[in-house]
Amino acid sequence: MEVLRSPLSGGGKLTHLIEPGPEFGQLFRTFEHTAFRLETRDQYKSSNESEALRQFIAGEQVDMGWFQNWLTMISEATATGKRFARVRIVTTPLTDYSRFGVYCSQYTNAAGENIRYLARHEASDLPDYDYWLFDSLKLVRMHFDDDENFLGGEIIDDPHTIIKHNYWRDAAWHKAVQRDEFSTK
Repeated sequence: MEVLRSPLSGGGKLTHLIEPGPEFGQLFRTFEHTAFRLETRDQYKSSNESEALRQFIAGEQVDMGWFQNWLTMISEATATGKRFARVRIVTTPLTDYSRFGVYCSQYTNAAGENIRYLARHEASDLPDYDYWLFDSLKLVRMHFDDDENFLGGEIIDDPHTIIKHNYWRDAAWHKAVQRDEFSTK
């Protein structure tokens, strides 16, 4: 894996990178109260959703089987009182991938995640990178390569930086609109 530099950790080597897989997945099973994601990219590459994306773009019926593990995990977590929330910053007009995301969010919202949308031109005061914030205490900055492939998440433990990301979460949430309101614009 190439050495990544992180603006959050002083521009040096990453402090602690959790690669995609079981360790990263544990973040979603070990938080106590809230999991928040800020999404800032107009496209993500994931081999498990590529066929569904193709079907969506072609106007075919979309097989959502690839999504069931995520939906089940959200349903089980929210049934115990945990909350999942997400703000997607999107370019308008929407890319095919962003339109696919709006389509998929009907399923995640039904499972218990609250996804909101914010037009990119309204988000100039927010970060231009993705992150997860668990229980307002654990910050995980997402890293991607130039081809939009997810490389892993960097655990950031600086309290000042975590507080700043809590502020950005609240600001993004305040400006963003519900999926159904956004998708009808």
